[in-house]
Amino acid sequence: MASSGLDLLVVSLPQLAKGLYQTGLIAIWSIALSTIGGLLFGALRTSSSPWLRLITRTYLELFRSIPILVWLFFFFFGLPIFFGLNVPSSVCAVLVLTLWGITEIGEVVRGALISLPRGQLEAGKAIGLSTVQLFQYILFPLALRRMIPPTINVYTRIIKTTSLTVLIGVTEVIKTGQQIIERTGEAVLIYGALFLLYFILCFPLSALSRRLEHKLLS
Repeated sequence: MASSGLDLLVVSLPQLAKGLYQTGLIAIWSIALSTIGGLLFGALRTSSSPWLRLITRTYLELFRSIPILVWLFFFFFGLPIFFGLNVPSSVCAVLVLTLWGITEIGEVVRGALISLPRGQLEAGKAIGLSTVQLFQYILFPLALRRMIPPTINVYTRIIKTTSLTVLIGVTEVIKTGQQIIERTGEAVLIYGALFLLYFILCFPLSALSRRLEHKLLS
């Protein structure tokens, strides 16, 4: 029995690896775009403009209050209905995870920025730096130490949330596992393998986050 289970895992590895590649591709694109967007969003969240703060707050609350799964369904089924856009499920997944990730990383960035001593900002203004230069040369470099550990935690959450994309037809590692289970009936074995694969993906990032948090903030 053990031998047959091992044989099934060996035979299934190429298919699982293909699904894992799709999961990784979605996660990498989402993480990269979320990081870029999150830096900008976090900076905008510190603006003194009432209108800008209202817009960013509304966007934040929309993605905080509505589950990611609902957003996935809304984009996947809503874009063709309302705009006639047939977006591939993998692109839709990246879009939703990015929009959500921007809010999460943006809040990390905002928290790091507002925690900086006001003297740093005033010193930059005193020497005539523009707003962009203030963020580029003073605020972001100083806040980086505080941003890195929680941002890595957001990355692990994005990776784990890719599992929801199976519900809009993305053939990622969960979907691949389900296909193998339907063919073989070995649910415990395959889900055990999926558990291990997600652990391998996420645990190093979690450990890195804890290590950096201890090193940078101590």
